[in-house]
Amino acid sequence: MAQPFLTVNDEPITLGQSLRYLQSSGKLQSFIGEMLRQYILDKELEAQENLNINSASVEQAVINFRLERNLSDPQAFQEWLERNQMSYDSFHQQVEAGFKRETLKLSIVQPQLEAYFQERKSFLDTIILSRIVVADYELAETLHRRLQEEEARFEQLAREYSLTPERNVNGMMGAVSLGSLPENLKPIMTGAALGQIVGPVEIEGRWCIFRVEQLIEASFEDSKLKQKLQNELFERWINEKLKSLTVKMQIAD
Repeated sequence: MAQPFLTVNDEPITLGQSLRYLQSSGKLQSFIGEMLRQYILDKELEAQENLNINSASVEQAVINFRLERNLSDPQAFQEWLERNQMSYDSFHQQVEAGFKRETLKLSIVQPQLEAYFQERKSFLDTIILSRIVVADYELAETLHRRLQEEEARFEQLAREYSLTPERNVNGMMGAVSLGSLPENLKPIMTGAALGQIVGPVEIEGRWCIFRVEQLIEASFEDSKLKQKLQNELFERWINEKLKSLTVKMQIAD
């Protein structure tokens, strides 16, 4: 008889039955995905014999964790451990494992990071635009001419003629990445000057006039952006590893 994996109201539930429950709920795939992900990380950590972890940093992380959650009192911390079904050693190992994963991530992505930044830069640079959207090309040309000749203000024409909700905020559509712009607009906006009026440009059957409000160039020195790119690269590495695995599953009691 198979050993119970869980016991619910004194009724044993085997591992096989537990997996069938996950399968029925549609969550088995994500469950297996998490296990395979951990398998990959564990195998890689085993292979990285020279992966150095600063023990002082681990201890400081434990202290910071307790302070942030008001667990500096030993009794309160012990109660927290018991509620989370952990011993101090298992908690400490969990924190240390987090440092090992972060160190592993950096060792994998750091050599590729700057090249990846350049590869993604067109999607990281952003531009803030205002727009006027109309259905008729002749009207768009007329509005463009009025703007060029300074017969009317952009905000006024947006409120009066634009068909999109931004008309209520003077045509301001906010920040978009240069890389996500429509193909016929992307080369025009790359290198556009502040305040420049662009258009009319046909997008999805309508005619648009844009004004460039601000250009925000991505910087490799931006720590938050660098962290985001590191995570993206690491996820790409893990996904490549997942594709290389041969996985067989048997659900049986």
